[in-house]
Amino acid sequence: MNESDKFPLIAKTMAELEDVLAEELIGIGAENVEIGTRMVSFTGDKALMYKANIHCRTALRILKPIYTFKAENADEVYEEVKKMKWEEYLSPDKTFAVDSVVNSHIFTHSKFVAYRVKDAIADYFTEKYGKRPSVSVSNPDLVFNIHITHKTCTLSLDSSGESLHKRGYRVAQTEAPLNEVLAAGMILKSGWHGESTFIDPMCGSGTLLIEAAMIALGIPPGIHRKHFAFENWSDFDEELFSEIYNDDSEARDFRYRIIGSDISPKAIAVAEKNIRNAGLKKYIDLEVKALQQYTEAPKPAGVLMTNPPYGERIKVEDIDELYALIGERLKHVFIGYRAYILSYKKELFDKIGLKASRRFPLFNGQLECEMREYEIFSGKRENHVRHEHTDYDLRREHRERKTTEVARRNPHEDFKGKNFSPDRKKRFSDKDGERPYKRSQEARNRDNHSTTEKKPFRRREKLSEDDREKREHRPKNDFPPRRRFDKK
Repeated sequence: MNESDKFPLIAKTMAELEDVLAEELIGIGAENVEIGTRMVSFTGDKALMYKANIHCRTALRILKPIYTFKAENADEVYEEVKKMKWEEYLSPDKTFAVDSVVNSHIFTHSKFVAYRVKDAIADYFTEKYGKRPSVSVSNPDLVFNIHITHKTCTLSLDSSGESLHKRGYRVAQTEAPLNEVLAAGMILKSGWHGESTFIDPMCGSGTLLIEAAMIALGIPPGIHRKHFAFENWSDFDEELFSEIYNDDSEARDFRYRIIGSDISPKAIAVAEKNIRNAGLKKYIDLEVKALQQYTEAPKPAGVLMTNPPYGERIKVEDIDELYALIGERLKHVFIGYRAYILSYKKELFDKIGLKASRRFPLFNGQLECEMREYEIFSGKRENHVRHEHTDYDLRREHRERKTTEVARRNPHEDFKGKNFSPDRKKRFSDKDGERPYKRSQEARNRDNHSTTEKKPFRRREKLSEDDREKREHRPKNDFPPRRRFDKK
C-alpha cells in the first residue's frame, strides 16, 4: 500500500460493536485504526475500501470523507458546500442523495441540514452550467453523507449505498427479524469461529444460523450483494474489484454442524428459503421443534446462541415461563455447552436462574439489551474448570499466517475472564499502547468526565412509525441470488 494512495475512511457500525469492527479492519490491513461512537476511523487505499465493504461483518457502511469544515448554522453549511469543485464527483446527468447525521445543540434538524447540502450542490451546477443533477431517493448514482458534531461538519462519499447489513441472501422474513450486523457481532463477541457445533433453538428466519455458517466457512458477508455505491464512481477500478470480489483465499472447511429449530413451521419455512438462497443448505440442519422437546443435546457440545422474544414486538402469552424453560433446558440438557442469550429486561434474565459468566451490552433496534454467556456444566461451579476452545491454537496460528505486517488480537482472548460493563473504561487498560487501535479524544473525555454509569435495559425515546422503520434497517423482501463478478 503506497503512502500516496492512502486516504482516511470511516466505518459506521452499531453501538457496542466498535471493538469488534476495529479488530476486523485491522485483520484486513487497515492502518491508524481509531474507535469513536458507533464508528471506527482508519486509513487505507482503494483496494482496502473495496475489501472493507465486502469483508467487514459488523460494518453498516464505509464512508470516504472529502471535506471537513466549521459551521454555526445551516446557511454557513450551504456556503461551505458550494465552495467545492463538484465536477470532480458529479455531473449534471447524474443523480444523487444526501444522508445526514447531526449531534449538535446548534443544528437540531438533520433533514434541514441535508436539504441545504442538496441546495448547495444543485445551485452550484445551475449557476455554472445552466442545469443540475437530479435528486433520487430510491436509486441514486452517488450518495453523500453530512455528519455534524457540535460545529464540526464532515462531508463524505458513501461507498456502500444500501446499508451493509442488507447482505442479499434474505428473501423472506419472520416478525421482528434480527439485524444481520448484530447477529454477526454476537457471534464474533462470543469467540466462535467454527471450531464446534452451533445451535439456535429459536432460530426464526435463520439469521444467526446463516451468519454463523458464513463465519465458519470464511465466506465474505458482501458476496451476495447486488451493488455497491462505489461502482458508480468515476474512478471505479473494475479489474481491482473483480480480483477482490472473487478472492476465495479465506475459505476454509467446517467439520461440525449448524443446527436450527423453531416451534413455528412458518419460521422454519422462511429460514429454509433464506438458507437455500445463501447457498448454505448442506451446512445447516433445520427442524420444527419446541424448546421443551429437547431431551438430548446435539453432540459434540459447542455453542448455543439465541434471540428469544422479549415481549415487545413479539407478544408471548407467558414470557416468564418461556425464560424459566430456557434455564431449565440449559441446565439439564445442554451440559458442556456455552450458551448466549440476547434479551432486553433484567427480570427476564433472572427467570433463567443461572449465573452468567460474561455480559455483553448490545443494541437491538431501539432496545438497549444484553447478551449473557452461560457456561453449562455438571456439579458445582467452584469445581468447574473454564472451558477452552479445542481448536483455538490452530485458529490463532491460521490468523498469524494471513499477514505478518499487521498486529492483531483475538477478541475472545482479550475479553476472556473479564466481566463486561456498560462503562467502557473498565474493558481495557488506559494505555493505548496495549490496544491494537487508538481511541478518539471524544471517547476518552467521556470516560474521564463521566460521573454516572450507563444503566442497562433503558428504553430509548419513542419514535414515529416512519422513523422506527428507518432505525431498524428492515430489509426488502426481494433480493437476487448471488452474482459472480467476472473479469472482462
